[in-house]
Amino acid sequence: MALDQSALLDLLGQLKQTDVTDRVRSATEKLYQELINAEASAFIGAGPFERSDERTAQRNGSRPRILTTGAGDLNLTIPKLRRGSFFPSLLERRRRVDQALFAVVMEAYLHGVSTRKVDDLVKALGADTGISKSEVSRICASLDAEVGAFRDWDLSALGYPYVFLDATYCKARVNHRVVSQAIVVAFGVAADGRREVLGFDVGDSENEGFWTAFLRSLKSRGLDGVKLVISHAHTGLKKAISVVFQGAVWQRCRVHFMRNVLSVILRAGQQMGASIIRTAFAQPDAKHVNAQFDEVVRMLTTSHPQVAVMLDGARDDVLAFCSFPLRH
Repeated sequence: MALDQSALLDLLGQLKQTDVTDRVRSATEKLYQELINAEASAFIGAGPFERSDERTAQRNGSRPRILTTGAGDLNLTIPKLRRGSFFPSLLERRRRVDQALFAVVMEAYLHGVSTRKVDDLVKALGADTGISKSEVSRICASLDAEVGAFRDWDLSALGYPYVFLDATYCKARVNHRVVSQAIVVAFGVAADGRREVLGFDVGDSENEGFWTAFLRSLKSRGLDGVKLVISHAHTGLKKAISVVFQGAVWQRCRVHFMRNVLSVILRAGQQMGASIIRTAFAQPDAKHVNAQFDEVVRMLTTSHPQVAVMLDGARDDVLAFCSFPLRH
């Protein structure tokens, strides 16, 4: 049974911002209904109005059901079927926290909902004793196994000639202190266009040593045949790429480069400047890309000379993709 991700994240957002009030009752009611609808779709083999070869029944309206919980009375609807019957297992008498609710607890944990509010939610869902910090930790321990399995995933089965690398920073609690941590991630693109998240890591800073260790971990898992690596122009990252992926071409990330370029243009002219620059990347082949790039530099030399200098200096870096089939 899968709960719609957007609905769950919306619910968790409500829990972060509220005390135990009617909003928790509303959030609990919404969660129950989403779980019921998800179980019904799994039972029927298709969602509402969905065409599916796995469908085994047809919906035929719904019937109301009032459920009394620790959060108050919940007004629920149970789907009816044209043939047969359906009753959600979540509403069975003496039902306690099951795998579906474990998933909710895990999501709440990952999205920073406090243990107290998770405890309030679980009590409202029918678990008499609620849930303690140790219980949250026990339930979420399975996340470590899932993350470990992902990080050890064999990358040799499918070649990824194109690899995107990026990083961001977030606050994390380390040794009882909240500090800034770098999160790096690698995306692989296969020749057929398939995209996969290849791996990620967390470290104190985005330096050469950290990037080198991360890229070597990808190679040790079987990543080979990389021909083009796309990233921002971080000096340590560029050095790490040249060491680990020898022979691969480096491409400067167009998004990061465009941000750098637009930072020297007045706000009123940024949209027009971006539109002019993008014309160089919208050409059908390498010959036309280079020709249009020259034209863009010429056009901006008069109106935005600093931008023209930046473009001309980064020509080889931002046009590295021209050595590969543009259909890719």
